[in-house]
Amino acid sequence: MSTIITPERPDTADAMMLITELEEYLAPQYPAASRHGFSVDKLIAQAVAFFVLRHNGVAAGCGGVKLFGLEGSPESGEVYGEVKRMYIRPQFRGLGLSKLMLNHLADYARQHGVAVLRLETGIYQTEAIGLYERMGFQQVPPFGAYKADPLSLFYEKQIG
Repeated sequence: MSTIITPERPDTADAMMLITELEEYLAPQYPAASRHGFSVDKLIAQAVAFFVLRHNGVAAGCGGVKLFGLEGSPESGEVYGEVKRMYIRPQFRGLGLSKLMLNHLADYARQHGVAVLRLETGIYQTEAIGLYERMGFQQVPPFGAYKADPLSLFYEKQIG
């Protein structure tokens, strides 16, 4: 059994397949106004560091982190990383892959001088919510450009 996480452009075939699956999973649960995931084009335009996780050679999941407030970035202000497009395909859940990906994203952010990791998730993503809370994320009010949404939860964790 081997698991590797590699940096990858969001417009590669495997990345696009995973993002499409995630969208198909979320679309029936949330109206468009409550889905805050970046499109492939926006992931690229916003310079989101994006990674694909492969388990035994098969694309099993993905995740990205957008860094805010760093010197030279267009967004000034508070420094933090935001988890974007984290997804593990259902057939690969329960293997600890979500923890691996989340730790990888935190490590990436930390290596770039970021000490706080934040994320938004939907209220129906009970597996994800459980993971985030087990890994030490605390619920916080909306951050950045987010507005309060009864279908969204916001989390933060000190990583530095």
